[in-house]
Amino acid sequence: MRAPFLSFVHESLAARGYAAVKFNFPYKERGGRAPDPAPVLEACYECVIAAIRTDPALPMHRLVLGGKSLGGRMATHLAARDASHAMAGLLLLGYPLHPPGRTDKPRVAHLEKIRASMLFFAGTRDALCNLDLLRTTLRPLRAPVTLHVIEGADHSFNLPKRLARDPQSVWQEIVDVSAEWLQRLDG
Repeated sequence: MRAPFLSFVHESLAARGYAAVKFNFPYKERGGRAPDPAPVLEACYECVIAAIRTDPALPMHRLVLGGKSLGGRMATHLAARDASHAMAGLLLLGYPLHPPGRTDKPRVAHLEKIRASMLFFAGTRDALCNLDLLRTTLRPLRAPVTLHVIEGADHSFNLPKRLARDPQSVWQEIVDVSAEWLQRLDG
């Protein structure tokens, strides 16, 4: 939750007027490295959504779920499982499409159930998201899908030094594209 990248995205979207909330899953709060089972992660996300919906300081007319890597994947699980969240969209930063190097084990079966708009950010060097497989996966989905590719980026949106690009410029690109997408969702 305190990662510089997530903090930058969170604060930048909030500065543009979007109520942005970030949280840790239980295993991170405990200082663990191995994620909790999916039902625990989903229940945690559900609790955050409930807290947001009942917080009078967060006037909300549209709900967009999202997250970085596993957080984004859990957001897609909720969107696929339960339409009662009435979410407007999913903002997915580095979606873990498959285990490292295991394109034969895609985590995609649930995506076809999602009806909310989705914005995927992916790097061309992401070991957890083969871009050809992602494009093939997204093509038949019924929900509106946008894919934004960061040239040279890995799963954490880090770039090789040879590209001579400041990491914050990548972060700003992600915020700018996200804000434009959110604006289109608002109509």
